[in-house]
Amino acid sequence: MNLRTLSRAALLSAVVALPALGQGGGAAPRVYPVDRVIAVVGKKPIMWSEVQEVINFQRQQGAKIPEDSAAFVGYARSIISDLVDQEVLISTAKTYKIDVTDAEVLQQVDGEMKRIRDQFKTEQEYRDALKTEGFGTVEELRKVRLERAKRDLFQQRAIDSLKAKGRMPSVAISEAEITEAFDKAKDRLPKRPATVTFRQIIVSPKPTEASRKATLAKMDSLRNEIVHGADFEVVAKRESQDPGSRDLGGDLGWARRGMMVPAFDQMMFALNPNVVSPIVETVFGAHIIRVDRVRPAEVKARHILLRWNMDSTDVARAKLEADTVLNAWKKGASYDSLVTKHHDEAELRLMADPVPRDSLPPEYREALKDKQAGDFAGPFLIPNPQNGLSKAVVLQLTSAEPGGDLKLSDVRERIRAQLVQEKTARRILDQLRKETYVSIRM
Repeated sequence: MNLRTLSRAALLSAVVALPALGQGGGAAPRVYPVDRVIAVVGKKPIMWSEVQEVINFQRQQGAKIPEDSAAFVGYARSIISDLVDQEVLISTAKTYKIDVTDAEVLQQVDGEMKRIRDQFKTEQEYRDALKTEGFGTVEELRKVRLERAKRDLFQQRAIDSLKAKGRMPSVAISEAEITEAFDKAKDRLPKRPATVTFRQIIVSPKPTEASRKATLAKMDSLRNEIVHGADFEVVAKRESQDPGSRDLGGDLGWARRGMMVPAFDQMMFALNPNVVSPIVETVFGAHIIRVDRVRPAEVKARHILLRWNMDSTDVARAKLEADTVLNAWKKGASYDSLVTKHHDEAELRLMADPVPRDSLPPEYREALKDKQAGDFAGPFLIPNPQNGLSKAVVLQLTSAEPGGDLKLSDVRERIRAQLVQEKTARRILDQLRKETYVSIRM
């Protein structure tokens, strides 16, 4: 949203006008009148040139600067007020003995400098633009950016300290205030994207019975090897087909309930430490598991995985199975019973929160094109990067909302949260101004 906020986005802004460099170096250098003190916070003066920098930056970002003298004075006063707020926060940070070093912002500034440089085709264009903006060297610009980044971090840490000390209590926001804020901002709000929700059944390829038995037989021999004295970690490094844990001797780290697929999860939490599990079958393949350590609500375990041996023929059978599932679903079969029998337990069943159509994977976008709430789609294939074999999807749209203008109901809670943030910040800033010497001389 573009509502003006007194959180970090506005409290801590007034950035040096370097983004204008991307517009090229043809403009004449800016000429300032004799500088003067426009405000004082504590012992820190705020100069008129700082206000001009902000005005120039906002102009370059497309803001309309008032041409009428009275309106311009009001506009300048609001910028001065923001600069005063920044200095008040920095003063508070120093009171709280908060420190910020160059090292803490160096990576951020180096990234900014690279993004600025990348806007220009040649080094000469870059340096010409620097001179146009009043910077003699790249290092001079870097120093300015570094100081600005440190100021921002000072202010953020001051806010964090105020919150920690309980000096930023929440405030109540009325529906009238939310409506007023929405009415002021609605012309600047982005359009609402077309969204969908759906429920799905994803059918993964399954090995033939002969292939399955061959994998289980090999896993049984590995288990016997370990039960009769072989080191679990050595066997895992030699045989496991899980690239994420193989080199670690099958180590899965600490896991809580629900992190693994159900069959694996149930066995893992049923095992006593140092006991090798029976063979566990999942959509990924055959596993044996050993729990190394146990503590409340979590276990540290290892496993060995042998993946099912499958090929494109198994993918074709999965797609036929998905087609059968879809036909049964359309004829009134229970979704829950179909899910229990056919769905890949490692995959999401429901997309309950609205998701923009444009953000869906391409296979979903194509399958859902022109589909409306209640419509079925599929079967279509989606890639499985773990083994290179596709899975088959059938789904039903549970909602389909067209794009368009955002309504108040779409953004009510975002507006409420933002207004709470603004009013809370304004309240504490007003209090801090009373505790700090502030003189505005405009």
